[in-house]
Amino acid sequence: MQITQELWTANQSPQVIAERGSCVAPQLVLAFAAPAQLREPKIWMRLRERWPKAVLVGASTAGEICGTRVLDDTLVATALQFENSQMRCKKVSLADTTGSVQVGQRLAEQLLAQDLIHVFVLSDGLKVNGSELVAGLTERLPPNVSVTGGLCGDGARFERTHVCVDNFSATECVVGIGLYGSSLRIGYGSLGGWDPFGPERRVTRSEGNVLYELDGSPALDLYEKYLGEHAAGLPASGLLFPLSVRKQLEDQGVVRTILAVNREARSLTFAGDLPIGYYARLMRANFDRLLDGAAGAARICYEALGGRAPDLAILISCVGRKLVLKQRIEEEVEGVQRVLGTQTVLTGFYSYGEISPFTPAAHCELHNQTMTITTISEN
Repeated sequence: MQITQELWTANQSPQVIAERGSCVAPQLVLAFAAPAQLREPKIWMRLRERWPKAVLVGASTAGEICGTRVLDDTLVATALQFENSQMRCKKVSLADTTGSVQVGQRLAEQLLAQDLIHVFVLSDGLKVNGSELVAGLTERLPPNVSVTGGLCGDGARFERTHVCVDNFSATECVVGIGLYGSSLRIGYGSLGGWDPFGPERRVTRSEGNVLYELDGSPALDLYEKYLGEHAAGLPASGLLFPLSVRKQLEDQGVVRTILAVNREARSLTFAGDLPIGYYARLMRANFDRLLDGAAGAARICYEALGGRAPDLAILISCVGRKLVLKQRIEEEVEGVQRVLGTQTVLTGFYSYGEISPFTPAAHCELHNQTMTITTISEN
């Protein structure tokens, strides 16, 4: 696989960051960018001039990953030229479906083919229930087809996210990239690094991804009690205090991030489902464990590939991690590079949700507050 990575900034010429081989005719360009960059028509015109025959996929971020740098207000373009494999890109508009499950189902149906190996999905970050999206995708895809991806971001604003194909569109949608062929080697892993605190509680009232009550008490009341002075900054401050959710006490929990607050209903809206009867517990940051989690996700990928460095690694990490780690944020990306090696091209973004199995043996889930890595190579 041939790769070229460029960093685009306002009113400046693109800067080549990484080159792997001779990427003269890429089939796909991943453009991870600040929302304002994606809304700029001149950006799309310049991208099309640069790569006239490639499919251009843009996703808005809460921070862009370019090599071991974490940036804001830029566009990171990574052009991919497959030598012995094929790719296909499809999108589904939210307006044309009845819910997130159907979005996932339609996307899977459009991408399905006998030699399909992997689906990489990029979704609107605020209007989609990520748990239901994953359920729809995995329901219609064969068990041997892996799924990874993420929910687009909008900094810490939580106002509007964008995902688009070939040019900017205000249409809220989900984009799926299908990868086909036996030459592909795909790796993936997802780890967090948050510490639980407070008692474990039962979800006693919820509807999908809207949480109303924990142990019979209003969910927002409990959050305000534990967050103290941080409660005034909800929903943004909720990124620092995610919720771990699991069906049984012995299960590994998945982390859920707050997207919105309804103070009248005393409810919280999360990026994924919180079913009634599940156990929930507040989490808070542990700096060293967050950094170890990023490196751990990279090790999962590296081991799945038999200890071989991949050509490309797409890193999708949660905006909550960025807000917690602050000036140390590049350390988690540097930790990934130490595991995968300097020959692997790193790209990615900070998101509102991550889609991946924990490990190659696990089933796909929506995560929040994790570092999720997808590696792609060709034999």
